[in-house]
Amino acid sequence: MAKYNRRNFIKSLAAAGIGSSFIGGFSAFAKESKVRKNTSKIGIIGLDTSHAVHFTRFVNVEDEGTDFKDFDIVAAYPYGSRKIPSSYERIPGYIEDVSEMGVDVVDSIEELLDMVDYVLLLTNDGNPRYEQALQVMEAGKTMFVDKPVAASLKDTIAIMDASREYDVPIFSSSGLRYVETTQSVRNDNKVGKVLGADAFTPSIREETHPDLFWYGIHGVETLFTVLKTGCKHVTRKSSEHTDIVVGTWEDEVLGVLRGTREGSRGYGGTAYGTDDILVLGGFTGYHGLVKHFIDFFKTGNPPVSLEETLEIYAFMEAADESKRRGGDAVTLEEVIDKARS
Repeated sequence: MAKYNRRNFIKSLAAAGIGSSFIGGFSAFAKESKVRKNTSKIGIIGLDTSHAVHFTRFVNVEDEGTDFKDFDIVAAYPYGSRKIPSSYERIPGYIEDVSEMGVDVVDSIEELLDMVDYVLLLTNDGNPRYEQALQVMEAGKTMFVDKPVAASLKDTIAIMDASREYDVPIFSSSGLRYVETTQSVRNDNKVGKVLGADAFTPSIREETHPDLFWYGIHGVETLFTVLKTGCKHVTRKSSEHTDIVVGTWEDEVLGVLRGTREGSRGYGGTAYGTDDILVLGGFTGYHGLVKHFIDFFKTGNPPVSLEETLEIYAFMEAADESKRRGGDAVTLEEVIDKARS
């Protein structure tokens, strides 16, 4: 098995103009590895996101109960973006971090797939996602796909179609779905029948992705967790520092997203119901998301349907189209049909 040569990797980054100042990352917080033998083995594609470090720490190091005891993250392929500096500049430090937690960093996705039973597709850049996901599905490996599924609605649909073609289950979600208050509205009838919802989120843009795909998706995930599927059309008003997106669901239920790029930023929202109004809490960590992708690996049953995930990405694409049209309403059906054509 070829181990990743970190020295050569750092030299290649230097040749590309990326200095050694980016080496280090979260390594000061890494703990001694507790990788176990005879467990189900998980591989990571993409060490250009902090999620790779957080997820590895949960599974390999900080398992305080039994949720993850039968699994280990054992291998990682570092790329990842080769074009977005905020992503590829992180890779050297994250190589150090996951290596200290017992992960072998390898030279190719092909090599990774020979070593593992399941895959976390974490590449922060959505542009290579379809090509990477296809390799995983051709190998028959069940896969969690981190946000964004891809850098376009077209590629998102292509990945979902390939999942069906190869009969390989996939699951994608933001960690914001698993905030306790948000889950209580969806699963415990906390406010009665939901009559509407608001969500706010940072909405940093990345020019290689549709506006909301890069970061605004966290707030969109909150809306869909509360309101579920059934969004019909979207309107958007946008300024340099704020986006306001209004989705209309069945029975004229409205979901309102506020995306911010200036000032104080965070996550949260409000659910309005027949019985109560509930403030939705902010981000509370990754444990809920990790637990659900581990349960998914155990059962093969995605906790979020492809239909709901498709609506999330169609909502975001419709928001971009509404912006292009000066705030006109755009249906999700229209953007899905266009992406499929």
